[in-house]
Amino acid sequence: MFDATRPTLPNRPGVGYKAQHFSDIMDDAGPVGWLEIHAENYMGMGGRPLAQLRALSEKFAFSVHGVGLSIGGEGPLDADHLARLKTLCDWLQPASFSEHLAWSTHDSAFLNDLLPLPYTAATVKRVADHIDQVQATLGRQMLLENPSSYLAFAESDMSETDFLAEIAARTGCGLLLDVNNVFVSATNLGYSPQGYIDDYPLDHVGEIHLGGHDEDEDETGAPLLIDSHGAEVVDPVWALLDYTLAQSGPKPLLIEWDTDVPEWSVLVEETKRADAALKVTA
Repeated sequence: MFDATRPTLPNRPGVGYKAQHFSDIMDDAGPVGWLEIHAENYMGMGGRPLAQLRALSEKFAFSVHGVGLSIGGEGPLDADHLARLKTLCDWLQPASFSEHLAWSTHDSAFLNDLLPLPYTAATVKRVADHIDQVQATLGRQMLLENPSSYLAFAESDMSETDFLAEIAARTGCGLLLDVNNVFVSATNLGYSPQGYIDDYPLDHVGEIHLGGHDEDEDETGAPLLIDSHGAEVVDPVWALLDYTLAQSGPKPLLIEWDTDVPEWSVLVEETKRADAALKVTA
């Protein structure tokens, strides 16, 4: 179904690319072996942003991460958005493309959030149909990312891991395992993050993500974690990564830091820790 000759991401640490780090990355990337961009930041842009990507693409593999397709939305995918995404991927030729298991549109309204959906047979069909359309349009496999959850739907009749396994089986898509999202969801909903990893279809994983989160409390005083991508990865998430890699083996491993972006030296220290985790299981 897909072009097996395309480049693949190395089993090394990657970072989400930010323009303020361009010179630092070109001068000394440390253990960083690949870069991720958010697709919507580069649709229709010319000049310096694309010139920087062109220069970086000569040294690094790229992953394109979408945040606006609304894969889980009830309505059809936005054809114009998908066409712009195809233009970007055709130009950059990334080693990987991924999107979220979420929805962010309703009718003509765009909601600035990645919203959850129930895990039912009807939702499986809708998400699978949308993924089939994306993969056919782009001519490449996409990866689907597990969400960070703050509530569960009463109408869900399957687990998240079973839902993801069924989607992958139906569409041939790969999976993006966000370990921080697992930890956030498990804390918020009261289940074992290790048990989630035990049930997860790890053979479909093409990337693993790590990021920081914020700590809060709900109205009862129970812990409430918010997936913020604005802080260092905490020790329990690093431990969950070790648990995951012990079962999956090495994978391309991204450090996500999208808000309150630090100096390059801070990100390098995070990637060094990621590199050490990968080497243990190499």
